Amino acid sequence: MKKIFITLSAVALCFASCKKEEKMDSGEPMMNDTVPTEEPAPMVEMDSATVANAWNEYMTPGEAHKMMANEEGKWNCEMTFWMGPDAPPQKETSSCEIKMILDGRYQQSTYTGDMMGMPFEGISTVAYDNATNEYVSTWIDNMGTGMMVMRGTFNGNTRTTTLNGTMVDPVTKTVKEVRELYDIVDENTRKMQMFETPKGGKKYKSMEIIMTRK
Repeated sequence: MKKIFITLSAVALCFASCKKEEKMDSGEPMMNDTVPTEEPAPMVEMDSATVANAWNEYMTPGEAHKMMANEEGKWNCEMTFWMGPDAPPQKETSSCEIKMILDGRYQQSTYTGDMMGMPFEGISTVAYDNATNEYVSTWIDNMGTGMMVMRGTFNGNTRTTTLNGTMVDPVTKTVKEVRELYDIVDENTRKMQMFETPKGGKKYKSMEIIMTRK
């Protein structure tokens, strides 16, 4: 691992040096430009130790990753769906298996069940980005061909993660806003709520899942 850090540092320093030599040895005549231009910000050169420390902090799982690891295992999911603001609720059940991947850096959840009379499978990944101090969530399933990406933060007082993002409505082909609230109810219970805001429409609750540990 130390060799990787040193290599990354050497590449960065070499790139900065080469850019300087290119500017000095271009051989092009100096020309007076009457149009004022903004000088680019100078590149900040970092020593190998600083680069290595930055990468080490970025790649090392922390408390947020330990909290995600607490959810490893199998869960039963009671799901309620609303197809629109005034639509009646529809209920389904599914199972979820949660595990940590890539040495505890990411959480992966696999959902299986039935949806609208069809076999359903969905995969969620959750990351805690040490550089931005935020959660990043992705979702894919066999009911579509797109991917939903959301970002947000965790409130330690309410034990709620709030995520915001967008997705494409396959019916109207327009982008709509999505919002997810993920509550840690207790050690063996989770509650997830999804809200959607169609383009030009009002926000409504589209899904709720109560997860209980098997």
